[in-house]
Amino acid sequence: MSERVKVKKKQSAPAAEAKANAALPALGVKGMLRWAWTQLTSMRTALFLLLLLAVAAVPGSLFPQRPANPAVVTQYIKDHPDYGKLLDSLQLYDVYSSAWFSAIYLLLFISLIGCVVPRAIAHYRAMRSQPPRTPQRLSRLPEYATMVIPSGAGIPASEAIKSAAGVLRKRGYRVEVRDADGALPSLGAERGFLKEVGNLVFHTSLIGVLVSVAAGGLFGYSGQRILVEGDTFVNTLVGYDQFNPGTNFQSSQLQPYSLQLDKFNITFDRESRGKFGQPIDFAATVTTKENPDAPAKQEILKVNDPVTLGGTSIYLTGNGYAPVVTIRDGAGNVAMQGPVVAKLQGDNYYSSVVIKVPDAKPDQLGFAGFFLPTAFVTNEGVSFSGDPELFNPQLSLNSYYGDLGLDAGAPQNVFELDVKKLTPLNARNLPTKGITLTPGSTYTLPDGKGTISFDGVKRYIGVDIHHNPGQVSALVFALLAVAGLILSLYVNRRRVWVRTGTVADGRTMVEYGLLARGEDHRLAGEAAALRKLFSGEWQLEAEDPAADHTPQSQQTPSPTGDNGAGSADNGAGSADNAPGSVTTPAGPTGPEKDQ
Repeated sequence: MSERVKVKKKQSAPAAEAKANAALPALGVKGMLRWAWTQLTSMRTALFLLLLLAVAAVPGSLFPQRPANPAVVTQYIKDHPDYGKLLDSLQLYDVYSSAWFSAIYLLLFISLIGCVVPRAIAHYRAMRSQPPRTPQRLSRLPEYATMVIPSGAGIPASEAIKSAAGVLRKRGYRVEVRDADGALPSLGAERGFLKEVGNLVFHTSLIGVLVSVAAGGLFGYSGQRILVEGDTFVNTLVGYDQFNPGTNFQSSQLQPYSLQLDKFNITFDRESRGKFGQPIDFAATVTTKENPDAPAKQEILKVNDPVTLGGTSIYLTGNGYAPVVTIRDGAGNVAMQGPVVAKLQGDNYYSSVVIKVPDAKPDQLGFAGFFLPTAFVTNEGVSFSGDPELFNPQLSLNSYYGDLGLDAGAPQNVFELDVKKLTPLNARNLPTKGITLTPGSTYTLPDGKGTISFDGVKRYIGVDIHHNPGQVSALVFALLAVAGLILSLYVNRRRVWVRTGTVADGRTMVEYGLLARGEDHRLAGEAAALRKLFSGEWQLEAEDPAADHTPQSQQTPSPTGDNGAGSADNGAGSADNAPGSVTTPAGPTGPEKDQ
C-alpha cells in the first residue's frame, strides 16, 4: 500500500469518527410543522391527492348511495347481511359526504392554495423587478452572435443600444438599458411572463372547480316528476316524485314556480323501412309561471333543450301513455278515477300497468297487466303492440282483492304489485279469464267487487329537475384552466442581452445572446428574427444566418481579458457554466465594466 493511501486513511479516520459521533439538532415542533407544510404544498403532493381523490370516488359507482336512493341501500344491506353493515360503517353508502372523502378533498384544496399563493407572490415580484444584469461572457449563452456596424453608418454605441432597445420593445420585451452613455452600453430584456401567469391561472382554476363542485354538492338538489297532460308541477317538496337534496339544502331554496303540461306530441318515422315507427321528435308544450303572481308563459320543452325556471333546469327525459280509468267498488262508489302511468317495457310502446285501489270497499283492489297502443292478436291468441301510435288501444289486466299493505306506511314501488297476500279475481288461468278493455268499455268484476272502465288515453312525460349553484362557475373555471394550460404550453420565457462598443476605426461592434427558461426549441428562430430586425434597423446588408455563430478566432477580441463571471438567469440557470471562449466587442479604452 502506498504512503499516500496510508496518509489518506489516517486523515479520514478522525473525520469518520467525528461524523459518527455528531448529534443532529432536534427538529422541534415548529420545524416539524414547517416540514409538513412544505410537503403538503408541493406539486407532487397535489398530484398525488388528485389521483387519490379519483380512486376514492370509485366506491360511489360500485355501491348504491343513500342520498340517491335510501330504499335501495336498505335492501342491499338486507341482501348482504355478512358485509352490508361493515360497508355502512365505512361510509361506502355515503361516499361523497364521508369523512375520508372530505378529508382528501380538503387536503387537495389546501395543497393547491399553498402551492399557488407563494408562486403568485414570487411571480409578481419577478414581474416588477428589472431584468438580470448583463453577463460578462455573452458567448456562453445558448444563442450568441455578433454584428458590425460600419463607421460610415454614423451609429455610435449609445445610439445602437437605444435602437436595439426599441426593436426589442416592439417585439414585446421588457427592456432596461444600462450605462447608455458609457464606453460599453448594454441592455437586458425579457418576455414570456404569461407562461407563468398561465400556469398560475391553470392551478387557480382547479381550485375554482373544486369550490364550484363543493358548492353544487352542498347547496344543490335534483328531483324527478312524472307529468300527465293537464297536470301541474309546483316546485315544493311534496311536488316531487323523487327528491335528492344537497348536504346543506334548505327548503327555503325552492322557488315557488309552476309548470303545467298542456300537450305532448311525438313524431314517428313513417317513411324509412329499417326504422319505421321509431320516434324522431318529441315536443312538450308547457305553461310556466316564475311565481304565483307572475304572468303565465307558454314554452316548448324538448330533448336536450331544457326550460329554466327559478334557478333550476328542467329536462325532458321520458314519455309514455297513461290510460284513464274509473274504478267503482262493490257499493258503487268511485274508489279511483284518473290516468294511470304505464311503464314502458318493449317495442312500440308496449307498457306494463299497475293499479292500486286502497279506498275500495269492502276489500282493497289491485290490477296488473299491460297496455298496447295498437293491439294485434296472433293466431295463438297472444296480444302484442304493432305500432306506437294510438290506432287500436287495448288495456289487458288481471284483478286481485285483499290487503295491499299500504296502511302500514311502508314505501312501495308504484309500478309493482305484490300479489302474494292477495286473492285473484281475474286471470288467464282462471275461469273468469283476464280483463280486456278498449276505450269506452266497462268490465264488471266477479263476486260483486265492483267495476272498471277504460275512459281514454293521455300522454305523460318524465322530467328531471336540477339546481346546481356551482354549475356555471365550474364551466367558467374549466375554460380558464384550458386557457391557462395553453398559455403555459405555448408561451416561452426568454431573456436577451445586447452589448455594444465602438473601436478606434469608428466601427460599432454589437454582440447579443439569448437564454430561455426551460427548453425552448424556438430560441434559434428568435435569434434569427432578432438578427434580421437589427439588420433592418441599422440598414446592414442581409447576412447568412450561419454567420450568427462565427468561430471565436475570427471575432473581434476584447481589448482586455475578461475573467469575470456574470449571472445570466436568476434561478433559470447561469450562462457562465457553458463552455466557450471569451469574446466581447472592442471598447475604445479601459477594461470592460460589469453591467
